[in-house]
Amino acid sequence: MIICPNCKEEIDDDSLYCDQCGQMLLFCETCGHVGIGKRCTNCGGFMGSSKSSDEELKSIPLSDLVLSNAQQGISMSVSNGDIIGRRVGVHKHLFENNMYISGQHAQFVYSSSDGWGVVDKNSSNGTMVNGNKLLPDKIHILKDGDLLMIANLKLQVSIV
Repeated sequence: MIICPNCKEEIDDDSLYCDQCGQMLLFCETCGHVGIGKRCTNCGGFMGSSKSSDEELKSIPLSDLVLSNAQQGISMSVSNGDIIGRRVGVHKHLFENNMYISGQHAQFVYSSSDGWGVVDKNSSNGTMVNGNKLLPDKIHILKDGDLLMIANLKLQVSIV
């Protein structure tokens, strides 16, 4: 287990993003220490975006994921590791007044083999895809045209 340098939560050793706050993890190119900034606080080496270049290439999406709800005026591009929630994530400003959406509701992940997926982060009011409730902490692969429900909010999935 490693400690996220941003939120100080314990996360899996093989993570490229913190599964608690969504922060991209930086690793020292010399000693492998996790940190923030350009230089390692452990040995002074340079910080990189992943443990190895192979992992970095696998995390780069070949397609964009866009979630939208025209009635609510929502259209957002999602990046690998992004979290949807009232209190967490780069899009929290869109959800902070929706009390049905958990503070940390769902996370979006990309894999070169499966494409885009969504993970319910053990939310209070659940996450559904095309009417099927997702099990917490399990990846559900998304397809273009899917209807995603984050609590009471409907979002159209577009993979472009």
